[in-house]
Amino acid sequence: MNGKIYERYVDGRAKKSPLFGDCLKAFLIGGTICTFGEILRETYEYLGATQENAGMLTSVTLVFITALLTGLGIFDNIAKRAGGGTLVPITGFANAVSAAAIDNKTEGFILGVGAKIFTIAGPVILYGISSGVVYGLIYWIFQTIK
Repeated sequence: MNGKIYERYVDGRAKKSPLFGDCLKAFLIGGTICTFGEILRETYEYLGATQENAGMLTSVTLVFITALLTGLGIFDNIAKRAGGGTLVPITGFANAVSAAAIDNKTEGFILGVGAKIFTIAGPVILYGISSGVVYGLIYWIFQTIK
């Protein structure tokens, strides 16, 4: 009973989200991040990096820029406006790790940063690796059946 009353209270007080506008902003910001990554990759290839090294350099650059912007407090402002658009896998991951490290630095490097750096990103890593193993096993089983 109390749950229904609270649910109605929250529904009445909650600001309605403009779904189309939020989706459009997420699409545009996420697309801009991906386009920037592609420009970086092509620039690295133009400068002489192999395709594999250009991809790796692009990933490292995007992680560095995201961590820097997170540390300066800029990435959070972008995320407030872009919403899910900043969750492009590599920038979202870098932000999650950087933000956790920054939030816990006052507790020291071992008990603060070291112990809590993967608080947000840890489940992503765990389930990403686990799903990779499961998909790999399914793929292997289907390959051996042929």
